[in-house]
Amino acid sequence: YAGFVSYAVIVAELLIVILLFVPRTRMAGLYASLAIMVAFTGYIYLILNYSDFIPCSCGGILEKMDWTEHLIFNIACVIIAGAGILLIGGAVSLRRRMMMILLSVIVSSGTVTLLFLRSEYIIKRQNNFTRRFLLHPVLEDQSVKLDNEQYYFAGSDHSHIYLGNKHYPQTLVTLGHNLAGIKKLKMAPSDFNHTFRNLQVQVKGPYYYLYDGTVPVIYRGKLGNAAPKTISYRDAYFTQLIVLDSIRFVLRTQSKADKMFTIASLDLTRRPKVELYPGILEKQVDGVFDSDGKLTSSAHSDTLVYAYTYRNTFLIMNNQLELKRKLHTIDTTTVAKIQTGSQSNGTHKLIAPPLKVNQNISANRNLAFIQSDLMGKHESVNAWKKAKVIDIYRTDKQEYIGSF
Repeated sequence: YAGFVSYAVIVAELLIVILLFVPRTRMAGLYASLAIMVAFTGYIYLILNYSDFIPCSCGGILEKMDWTEHLIFNIACVIIAGAGILLIGGAVSLRRRMMMILLSVIVSSGTVTLLFLRSEYIIKRQNNFTRRFLLHPVLEDQSVKLDNEQYYFAGSDHSHIYLGNKHYPQTLVTLGHNLAGIKKLKMAPSDFNHTFRNLQVQVKGPYYYLYDGTVPVIYRGKLGNAAPKTISYRDAYFTQLIVLDSIRFVLRTQSKADKMFTIASLDLTRRPKVELYPGILEKQVDGVFDSDGKLTSSAHSDTLVYAYTYRNTFLIMNNQLELKRKLHTIDTTTVAKIQTGSQSNGTHKLIAPPLKVNQNISANRNLAFIQSDLMGKHESVNAWKKAKVIDIYRTDKQEYIGSF
């Protein structure tokens, strides 16, 4: 309600000033003044006691006050307004004035409470692209300078963080949680005579996995050992891979039958090794670009998350690839806004720039962190030029938590 309330409050305050200046309407102005000050006071009380976070304080002459001081200041203003009504009540009986004061307090505080509760519900469950920016959600504890910008997170365990590198895909970097003691491992598989186009590394202790879905091949090596062995070769082509354990993997691949993106499992002990799950990703336009997205696993939980790139949906699955929930981000793009065309060889291509909704995703426990590519309501263009925006969601239910 920020857009409406921000203007309505200013208009109401100016009208109250006019009512207070005119002797014939002064009593109405005092009641209105009392009501709006009770509303402000109730709002501050709700923010201090029931809000998920406390926003920055007001501007103007009150910007030096913290929220508790502001609450005390407002209570004093409420008392002054009430005293004014009692002192200049004119012919109206004291009892009637007391009843009117009580009614004003109940109506104004009740209205603010209802707006607050309804607003919280809309923000978390029915959001129409209004972000709530959290205060100080990320605090820099320690940092380390890396020698180039091409590093990505490959995994972590109880004591180490592991990094891969897009420019040097055979390099695995290990550093402690205190960001000290950087070590580099040059991975050198014995059968390394393939033509690689997208070589990546992923760590799930006690092993690391070097893979390229365009070959397709998966190597597995013990952490610290530079000579990984081939554990999968030409079992399935894939564009994304998640390691479940030393023999089980989740893939995003393309169906031979219809060329559409689909989620699949790869189990090295099973025959057949690959099983497709075509019902997870939903086709809207072409089944390829419209279902494009990022697949990730949630640390410290048996949860897989898939965020569509061109629509406001992300999927929650368990390790058995059972679809548990279909949740929504706060933007309003329910259908992918893309235009595609078919080529003579059967492949698809984009014929117009698409509207990208979700840029990237990471997950931890029951939270999903989604890098958004769209600017929400009431947001600054200049701020978007200087920063990236991360939106936080629950994965166990439909709830938006906030952004940073």
